[in-house]
Amino acid sequence: MKESNFQTQFSHKNRIHGVFELKFTKGKSIAFKALAEHQEKALLDVSGEGLFHKISDQPVFAGSKVRFTRKKPFDAFYLSQTMAYIVIMFWIPRKKKNVYYVKIEDWIEMRNKADRKSATEGMVFKHTTIFEDYTTKGGIL
Repeated sequence: MKESNFQTQFSHKNRIHGVFELKFTKGKSIAFKALAEHQEKALLDVSGEGLFHKISDQPVFAGSKVRFTRKKPFDAFYLSQTMAYIVIMFWIPRKKKNVYYVKIEDWIEMRNKADRKSATEGMVFKHTTIFEDYTTKGGIL
């Protein structure tokens, strides 16, 4: 399994309103630097004063019979005062797919108080707003 598989599962299962930065780890922890500086800033902007984003047009390729490869839903959006989450899946093959929704502000607090460069699953759990077990058909805890 890889992050792209998680993205697909997330797109089918998620019913939470907000914006999401998905992270995937096969280990016992996830590096704080896994969330890039520009991602953190965008999540903070969305949860606060706001963020405007223009959705890029798909390029036209030579010889292509279609103008765009994928139709976009609209040109741009502006979001403010919107819940912003880092959504992390801790995965062990054939054993678990634990998914944690951590608000961006809680992620930053956890990182600032940590005496290490990564967050363990236990640390993430303590700062989780929503937990889902993707190994079962079960729901949200």
